[in-house]
Amino acid sequence: MDGARTRGQPAALEAIAAMVRARTAPHAILLVGPDGVGKTTLALDLAAGLLCEADPADRPCRACRSCRLVDHDAHPDVHRLVPSGPGRQVVIGGPDARYRGIRDLIAELALMPVEGGARIAIVEGAERMNEDAQSALLKTLEEPPAGVVIILCADQETRLLPTVRSRCARIRLGLLGSRDIESIVADHDLADPPMAARLGRLAAGRPGLALAYARAPEAVLIRAELGRVLLDLTGERSAARLAAVRAAIPRAIALAAALGGPDGGRPAGRPSRRRGGSGSVAALVTEPAPDDSPDTASDAADERAKAVPATERRRAAEILVTLWSDVARDLALAGAGGGRSVRDPVLLEELTAVAATVEPGVAAAFLDRTARAAELLVSNVSPELILDTLALAWPRPRPVA
Repeated sequence: MDGARTRGQPAALEAIAAMVRARTAPHAILLVGPDGVGKTTLALDLAAGLLCEADPADRPCRACRSCRLVDHDAHPDVHRLVPSGPGRQVVIGGPDARYRGIRDLIAELALMPVEGGARIAIVEGAERMNEDAQSALLKTLEEPPAGVVIILCADQETRLLPTVRSRCARIRLGLLGSRDIESIVADHDLADPPMAARLGRLAAGRPGLALAYARAPEAVLIRAELGRVLLDLTGERSAARLAAVRAAIPRAIALAAALGGPDGGRPAGRPSRRRGGSGSVAALVTEPAPDDSPDTASDAADERAKAVPATERRRAAEILVTLWSDVARDLALAGAGGGRSVRDPVLLEELTAVAATVEPGVAAAFLDRTARAAELLVSNVSPELILDTLALAWPRPRPVA
């Protein structure tokens, strides 16, 4: 598939190339892999290949009318559904629903094809389908209309019902090496070599995120700014920590906007859903220092944060938790002498300085808290509460002898 846009996923590309060559595909396909590794790009490659007007051996040609329509997100027989609304879920939808959902997609697929060929449905963020939406999709997955291929793109398949997973052919995508991502950024001619190398590390294996940063240089600056805010929290008392995190929410929203909408900078994958106390908010909290009082957080910062719409606050919290995880990882590396492997070398000096003030191992231990926080954000737990618990749990300087 010389016309494929997907890079660095040879096994996955070969799987869909075989479908295109055979001019047929399973009626339901599940593309699984971390956020930003190219699941949607691969789904569109398959759609273009199945709809392409060229010889099967040359599909997708990227030159025929069908290929051009797919590339411009304008093909009438390609139906895409993305998470929307509060919590960014894929909802059940329907004629009277506020947001387009699964029922609307099913109704579209029941119509005859406009171009007379295959019809492709692509559900992005499929792991965000709520249970009602997944149940509504089951029958169509089992017995779709003739000529319909349904492609589910999921960061984590364990969030899907077993009955949904069992009805799909599964194709897995993995994280890419930093050098591979650097090459992809260079191929798009979006950054000079030093910046491409930096983005290759920042993206943590996700070429989609690297390209988003390359298209929005201001996002790189905001990310570094937020990283410094988190590092500065180490020396602050609880009240200042809570106020600073609330004050960072607008900048996190600006980062999401710079990266290109609701999916810009999404967390890289999710931890598996856990049962019991390990997934509770209480499990994230450490006891504040005796002389600290969380109740003294800045009222002004709190009011500014509350003025932001709920959906944007949750989005900002997702970005901050992801960045917090990266900073904790880099802090642990800097403390262990692994500074050459940090995600953002621009912060190395600050990371090294902070690592020298905290107890060994506390930054690495904090990573588990960010994983649980990311899990809780998928549910309806207050994003402010999650950020507050992380702020209080963030490492503090070791006592001076």
